Amino acid sequence: MSPFRFLCITGFFAILSSTISKSPVLPLFAAHLGADPAEIGMVAGISAFSGVIFSIPAGLLADRYGRRRILIFSSVLFATIPFLYLIIDNIWQLALVRFLHGFATPAFLPVGMAYVSDLYRAERGEKMGWFSTATLLGRFCAPVAGGAILSAVTLFGDMRFGAVYVFCGAMGLIALFMTLRMPAVEEHHTERRTWKGIRLGFLAVISSRVIIVTSMVEAAILFAYGTFETFVPLFAQKAGISTTAIGIMISAQVLTLALTKPVMGRFSDRHGRKAQIFYGGAMCALCMCAFGLSSSFEALFAASILLGLCLSIVTSATSALIADASRCEDRGAAMGVLGSIMDIGHSTGPLAAGIVAGYFGFSYAFMAAGGLVAAIALCFLFFMGKRALSFGRADIDEDGVCSK
Repeated sequence: MSPFRFLCITGFFAILSSTISKSPVLPLFAAHLGADPAEIGMVAGISAFSGVIFSIPAGLLADRYGRRRILIFSSVLFATIPFLYLIIDNIWQLALVRFLHGFATPAFLPVGMAYVSDLYRAERGEKMGWFSTATLLGRFCAPVAGGAILSAVTLFGDMRFGAVYVFCGAMGLIALFMTLRMPAVEEHHTERRTWKGIRLGFLAVISSRVIIVTSMVEAAILFAYGTFETFVPLFAQKAGISTTAIGIMISAQVLTLALTKPVMGRFSDRHGRKAQIFYGGAMCALCMCAFGLSSSFEALFAASILLGLCLSIVTSATSALIADASRCEDRGAAMGVLGSIMDIGHSTGPLAAGIVAGYFGFSYAFMAAGGLVAAIALCFLFFMGKRALSFGRADIDEDGVCSK
């Protein structure tokens, strides 16, 4: 198989392993250990904090030592950390293990994206879309597999949690095996750059208007998504919608995102990225407002599908645009900056929306999230100029693209 196919298969098993460790087992395991709601929330959010602080260092290390080495490092984490859950007997041990486990995904996804962007140029958006689809399928399968294991071994009492984490570790071992078998490719950017070169490259990345503003758009989109995944189930339940229907609604959104990402990535390859990002952000803002005005299952289901499509439209173009705007030797740092900023947006969404919902209600929380997305989309338009209003290939060949 090609290195790209190895990477996609590895991504499926790695994210399956990562997601099954938290959905749906984590809150149940934390409650079993005697955690109160505040402690459960702390445990659930601590791995996202790991992502915020480690995405950039992982990208910088990938620029210095090569993508494949960092991918192997992350796969080792996926393969070993899950077995630490088997010896946990209090909530603080669980928090520590979740913090350590949280380093695996930010060491894998941004570096994996940089690896894909190094392999492809003309079809970069489409290939990044396929890689994202592989990881999304792993994320989609994880709750189903985790719930099935918990149900199948329910008679074993406390051992049912251990069974889930053994399966989690087994999936991580498969990811490690696939990474080690991944064919070596020439990495022209890894000629043992000095730390001074790494520092200068990082400064170039964070001073790039395209990279920072585009990362802010993705952060705003994930802010809205974090609001959706946290409060739409509660909002729908309050409207009298069954939990089964809520599950169908959320699953349909994930499938929409997974199935359309390669298509939207190919569209950005052919017609440009900036207009796709701006119009996708505008659609997302309207979609979030639609949640606040909906009360029936049909309306919420349609808005959920539309939000999945908006996520696909925007995120399939943002990562590709950042790859276009960064030099090959700095692309790991660029993807790390994207990962860190988007994790900040994703993790602060539920917190900020929860404050708004507590004072004004769920509808206003959705509309506030939509307003933030609209404001960031307008900022993107302001900094990118007229290019963000019309489709065309002119915005693909930014300065700094790899001349392979």
